[in-house]
Amino acid sequence: MQGADKGQAARLDGTDLRIGIVQARFNEAITARLAQECLAELKALGVADKHVQHVTVPGALEVPLALQAMADSERFDALIALGCIIRGETYHFELVANESGAGVTRVSLDYQIPVANAILTVENEAQAWARVEEKGRDAARVAVEMANLLEDLS
Repeated sequence: MQGADKGQAARLDGTDLRIGIVQARFNEAITARLAQECLAELKALGVADKHVQHVTVPGALEVPLALQAMADSERFDALIALGCIIRGETYHFELVANESGAGVTRVSLDYQIPVANAILTVENEAQAWARVEEKGRDAARVAVEMANLLEDLS
């Protein structure tokens, strides 16, 4: 058990990792809070501010294209997608949620780079606010852990 604990701690060491973050501006108060929590957690995990590139795009559907450009640059160890899609009265919610999620996954698999997907898909704004802090921090932890795991596996 002691070895497992050491392995877990090593996977959450962000020292020398380079992280790219793409934040959708739609529902900006929520996505800005996601970004704030994510950036704070990256710093707590040892990721230097100078090793983080944070960009914004109009909405969740634009996130995968910016992630793809970052992945294509080969300058990052992991990427993070931040956004918030709130269900409305039309089918648009399903379209945006499904397509943005598929695009994020495609970038990860096509480029073999970890992408932490923290695009919230919620029924209402109250649900988004209830999840925003933990989801932002979780995205940072997932990115760091997976970057280290892929490094260990290569």
